Formats: sequence, structure tokens, C-alpha cells
Amino acid sequence: MDIFNQLLQGFATAATPVNLLWCFVGCALGTAIGVLPGIGPAVAVAMLLPITAKVEATASMIFFAGIYYGAMYGGSTTSILLNTPGETASMVTAMEGNRMAKSGRAGAALATAAIGSFVAGTIATVMVTLFAPIVAELAVKLGPPEYFMLMLLAFTTVSAVLGKSTVRGLTALFVGLAAGLVGLDQISGQARYTGGVPELLDGVEIVLVAVGLFAVAEAMYAVLYEGRVIESQNKMSRVHMTGRDWRRSWPAWLRGTAIGAPFGCIPAGGTEIPTFLSYAAEKKLAKDGDRAEFGTAGAIEGVAGPEAANNATVTAAMIPLLTLGIPTSNTTAILLGAFQNYGIQPGPQLFTSSSALVWALIASLYIGNVMLLVLNLPLVGLWVKLLKIPKPYLYAGILIFATVGVYGMRQSAFDLFLLYGIGVLGVVMRRFDFPTAPVVVGMILGPLAEAQLRNAVSIGEGSAMVFLQRPMSVILIVVVLAVLILPRLAKRWSARRLAA
Repeated sequence: MDIFNQLLQGFATAATPVNLLWCFVGCALGTAIGVLPGIGPAVAVAMLLPITAKVEATASMIFFAGIYYGAMYGGSTTSILLNTPGETASMVTAMEGNRMAKSGRAGAALATAAIGSFVAGTIATVMVTLFAPIVAELAVKLGPPEYFMLMLLAFTTVSAVLGKSTVRGLTALFVGLAAGLVGLDQISGQARYTGGVPELLDGVEIVLVAVGLFAVAEAMYAVLYEGRVIESQNKMSRVHMTGRDWRRSWPAWLRGTAIGAPFGCIPAGGTEIPTFLSYAAEKKLAKDGDRAEFGTAGAIEGVAGPEAANNATVTAAMIPLLTLGIPTSNTTAILLGAFQNYGIQPGPQLFTSSSALVWALIASLYIGNVMLLVLNLPLVGLWVKLLKIPKPYLYAGILIFATVGVYGMRQSAFDLFLLYGIGVLGVVMRRFDFPTAPVVVGMILGPLAEAQLRNAVSIGEGSAMVFLQRPMSVILIVVVLAVLILPRLAKRWSARRLAA
């Protein structure tokens, strides 16, 4: 009851006209920023930090939270319509959503993304309200061995599920892992694989790689290989979901939420692992007739599940940020900086020292989810009209936005050469049927996995047996082996049955 009373007080604070305005502006701005390839919520929040220096702390936090989850939804729009994710979390949405758009079902894809984001965000916000201290306490008990095995699970799942060949998936993953090694060593501080280029000391920007592999490569590939075929593929679609779309979407929303919410609570988590796991789950659980749509005409479950997992992860990430002061993504790290600018230190004492701010922020998550739904569902028809833009202008616009977005990050001409070099690599990978998403996943999780592996081996005093001495780590090892072995055994058994 105490939690309920505090939440009501939070709603009273968040529902003031000024705070509602900040929430609305944050959601609208976040959605617009998410639509632009190359400009994510982390960059937006960082740019706007100085502007809100004199704004009251609660209003400022509500504003930044609006940008945070608005941008996560906005990234799905260009992923579906143009195959150019505004955020790395939208990569999975691009795979099936863009195929749906090309099959004339862009409206259904955008609608399931909007409703799925709302459902998952609302359920995850209830979790934040009720279980923040409990879940955070459990997450703290996970150590480096568990984190490393969790990332190994992500690597194997991504490589096995994406693309037609596991070998090609693993090849793409190792390209990403190699790129993730570029820069300063996290422990020794030594430069690695930089070739004497100062811009590479900070590593290769993940946003740059995502934009190069998806946005630039998409535009180049369309010009080089698809020609005028795109004109006939991209056609106007129904804005509303059919009864069959609803029946296929709602279980995927719930499964995506169940997968995504726990990952948001885990320090060193992120949206990439749960979205890929959700996609893998939907592909495995789909009926035979529906499974045929994956990778061809576009399966609506492949949009609904990952989008729900994405939004649930983003919302649940507030748990470790508020209760432990641990950010689980670039954006929550900048939000942590925003808290500190106001002299507020997130952690176990935050719920007592700044109770009004915390509960107003949690209440704004409920309000923001409704605002996103109200903002985006009526605009589905408007977004679908993007498909009517002549393709030469459209792809020229994508290249301009990608170039401006990447140059704006560090004002570096070297980044532009690297962007288009990665774009050419993306074209080659698409031409020879190598999946591009594992490259980005390898880049994001590679350095994290390396750090966790080193820490785990240090805990075990140089012995790898540390991974077999912790129950959760052993469970994850079994799951990894199952992901690699069971599909092959199933194929052999089915082949023997057919032979018999």
C-alpha cells in the first residue's frame, strides 16, 4: 500500500501541466531522433544536457526519460520502412519489418511495433514499480563468470539464428569481435590495432558501424543491384492490423516482454541480446506455415517480439540505474550524469533521499507510454506515405542523414571515410549472403565479454574451472551447448526418419 500511495504522489507530480509538457516534448523529440539514422538517444540527451541546466530536476529527468524511450520506438519506423535502423536495438526489427513493407504490409508492421512497445513498456513499468529493490538485489549476485557466459550465449544464438549458414553467421560475428578489439586495452591501456591512426584510439564508433552496414549499404545495394525493382516492391499498405495479425502478435508481445524485462535489470546488459533472443524464440515457435514468412515476405512475429523485448529492456533498465546507480547502456550512463549534475546520486538511498523525484519519474514512464501510443498510431498512415517518395531522392536523403549524423559525432573526416568503407563491406556481405547484424553484436559485446572473461579468470586465480563452480554459469554453459548441438541432432533425426 505504501508503494501505491507513493506512486499516486508521483502521478500528482508528473501530471502537472509543466511536467506533462516536458514529457510530451521528450517523447515527440525522442521519436523524431530515433527516426534519424545515426542519431540515437545517447547523443540527443548529451546534446541537450546544457540546455536543461536551469530546469527543475524532476522536469529535466522526465524530459530525458521521454527522449530515452521515444527514441527506442522511433528507431523502428525507419527500420521497417527503409531498412535503416536509427538505433542498434532496431536491427532485428529491420530484418522482418522491411520485408513486410516491401510486401505491402508496412502499416501492420508499424502498428504491431507501436502497440507492442506500449504493452511491453507498461508491463515493465509495473515491474519497476513493484520489484525494483528485489530484482536489483538478485542482479547484483551475478558475477563476471555469469556475465561472460550470458554474452557467449548471445554470440552463439545470433550466429546460429541469423543467415542461412551458421559458418557465415560465425564469420560475421568474428569480424565484429575483431573490430571491437581496436582501440585502447581496457586494463593495460595499450593501443591495439590502431595502425597509428589517432581517431582509432577510442575504438570504432558502434553507431558509425551500424549506420554504415545498414543505412549506407542499403542505399548502395539498392542502386547497384536492385534498380527499379524497388519501385514495384514498395507499395501502399493497410494501416490497420488484421484479425490474423492480432492473433499472431499478442503472444509475441508477451514473450518479448518476458525475455526483455530481466535483461534490463542486469548490469552490463543491453537491448541487443534480448531482441535477438526474442527473434530466435519467435522463429523456433512459429507454425510451419508462418515460419516460411521469416526471411521472405516478412513475419509479423519477427517485428512484434523484438520490439516488445526492446521496450521492456529499456524500461526495466531504470531498475539498476535508480536502485544501484549502475547504468546498463550509453543512454543510462548519460542519465546518470544528468542526476549527478543536480547533486543527486542514484543508489539504494535514492528512494528515501529523493523519493518525490523517483516516483514522479516512474509515473512519467506510464504517462510516456500512453503518449507514445497516442502520438504514433495516428501517424502510421503518414509514415507509410514515405514509401511514395521517389527512391533516388529517398536513398540520397538516407546518405545525407547518415553522413551528417556520423560527422556530427566527432567532426572527423576520417569517420566519413570509415563510414563509406564499412558501407562497401555491407554491400559485399549482402551480395554473398553474410548476415550483417552479428558484426554489430560482436562489436558491442566483444569488449564487454573480454573484460568479464578477464575478471572471471582473475577470480579463479588463472583457472577456467571458475565457470564450473557457479550454478548459474553451469546452467548457461548447458544452454549454449544446447543451442549449438540440438538443432543439428534434430536435423539428423528428421533425415533418418525420412530415410526410413
